[in-house]
Amino acid sequence: MATGDLALGQQQGERNAHERVVNDFSINVATVNGSGSQSANSVLLKSIFGMGVPVSGKNLFPSNIAGLPTWYTIRASRDGYVARKRTAEVLVALNPETAKEDVLVLPPGGVVFFEESLNLGEYRDDVVCYPVPFDKLTASICPEAKLRKLVRNMIYVGVVAELLGIDLTIVEKGVRKQFAKKQKVFDLNFGAVKAGWEYAAENLAKRDPFFIEPMDKTAGKIIVDGNAACGMGAVFAGVTVVAWYPITPSTSVVEATTDLLKKFRVTPEGKATFAVVQAEDELAAIGMVLGAGWAGARSMTATSGPGISLMAEFSGLGYWAELPGVIVNVQRVGPSTGLPTRTAQADLLSTAFLSHGDTKHVVLLPGNVKECFELTYAAFDLAERLQTPIFVLSDLELGMNNWMSEPFEYPTKPYDRGKVLTAEDLDRLGGFARYRDVDGDAIGYRTLPGTKHPKAAYFTRGSGHNDEAKYSEKPEDYTGMMDRLARKFENARTLVPAPVVVRNDGNKVGFIAWGSTDFAMQESLDQLRKEYGVEADYLRVRAYPFAKEVQAFVAAHERVYVVEQNRDAQTASLLKLDLDAELVTKLRSILHYNGLPIDARTITEAFVAKEGL
Repeated sequence: MATGDLALGQQQGERNAHERVVNDFSINVATVNGSGSQSANSVLLKSIFGMGVPVSGKNLFPSNIAGLPTWYTIRASRDGYVARKRTAEVLVALNPETAKEDVLVLPPGGVVFFEESLNLGEYRDDVVCYPVPFDKLTASICPEAKLRKLVRNMIYVGVVAELLGIDLTIVEKGVRKQFAKKQKVFDLNFGAVKAGWEYAAENLAKRDPFFIEPMDKTAGKIIVDGNAACGMGAVFAGVTVVAWYPITPSTSVVEATTDLLKKFRVTPEGKATFAVVQAEDELAAIGMVLGAGWAGARSMTATSGPGISLMAEFSGLGYWAELPGVIVNVQRVGPSTGLPTRTAQADLLSTAFLSHGDTKHVVLLPGNVKECFELTYAAFDLAERLQTPIFVLSDLELGMNNWMSEPFEYPTKPYDRGKVLTAEDLDRLGGFARYRDVDGDAIGYRTLPGTKHPKAAYFTRGSGHNDEAKYSEKPEDYTGMMDRLARKFENARTLVPAPVVVRNDGNKVGFIAWGSTDFAMQESLDQLRKEYGVEADYLRVRAYPFAKEVQAFVAAHERVYVVEQNRDAQTASLLKLDLDAELVTKLRSILHYNGLPIDARTITEAFVAKEGL
């Protein structure tokens, strides 16, 4: 038996022996989409957080409006791990249609809470069963039948909190915060929590090993989702024009942005100093963004894979005419409609080369919610500095789920508006050529519409042009423009966020990952070290074009595993295009693309198999 298998067996044996498992397990809440379970799940998550225990929450929901199964997983980890675990040890089975299947996948020694009429104990004799009369308890405290399915969820919070040892006063604070300024709603929901708590205290003897005990690892931390963080980054960056078309899982980026704009960008007289436009489709949305960027506004849109596909032609215009704008792509599973509510990292290649012809876009790759804020903010400076569309590539896992984070730092640097000439500049210079490389950085100067100077005007063309922005089909003009754009892209390597590197001299193996894969990657590195004695280095990419550190990292190792959530090894493909030829043979791939967030054990097992350990 391999060392890792022995370790897993030992862990399972400990749990089967009912030894205490403190602050290190996952809870899976199985409900029905549209049943109102989101509030109850949030309260339980934040209650564990309030106990000082590192926690993360992941929602697995169907793409229809209501009626199909949904699962919400809460992971408590005393070591601060936040990636999805392959299996959850504690199950709250509130959906009769999936209850049998859900209880059958519990690991031995696990726990299940369920409506007593389901009698799930008949399917497993190696898990702890807690039957609860949810329906009777709900009816006793909620006379209105139409509200019962909502209140029922809060009863499970009380039951689980009592059995796990979560402080009821902390749960109360969570319920109060969830229903702030709605006293009657609070009274009803906290009444349900207390009913569940009291039932568990009086009727359910503790027979499982799982406990939540107070820690001090969440002080000063916040809980936020990546889409809200992107919205905050955009507002702090000075966005004034938002054009979009709704699409899962990016819609809440614009909703969060809009809420903040309404709060902070309205004059005392009530006049909005921003514009949010829901366009007829994604093609129109990016057209508005680039038009606003050309006019001098800081502008953005948010979308997902199908919307990115529709934005291809305008993205090419932005690249060729050199128009600033920010596009947040919250990735989901494709092709076509794909799995709209499942996560992936499969838009990297399509985004990097979006358009026809020779096009390369700058793509920023946040790996956590703090970076969703920081890199979205940075995207606006880069868009105007480089005079080009900048893409921020998040994903459903990062964007729509709750993550614990350090508070975001208030930006203090002035905005970088890039090379913008004023009327005074034009008086001094006597004029300018819009696309001429004056400074050797391949970036021309621009003026903004409305600049009052006879030399300020220029044409913006999607067709062939020379460095004076005049129409041209001369081969030397076209190749000159294309070569300059290529140099500008190379220059971007020095401007984009550098990768995060964890390295010790002498390690032969390295890993490369990006985005939300980082959560599982960090945990997997710990598993490899503790269970197999493998010491490996790690580089997390934060932008394309790749910074010079990436080439140096690959050169320093015998083998480099590129871990990503797509079928076609898209990151490895980009690396192969970028690296020196002799380095390409060092790359190996670990791929995950089933729509579920990647977990650490998957990475560990794939590496062990490939290395023959």
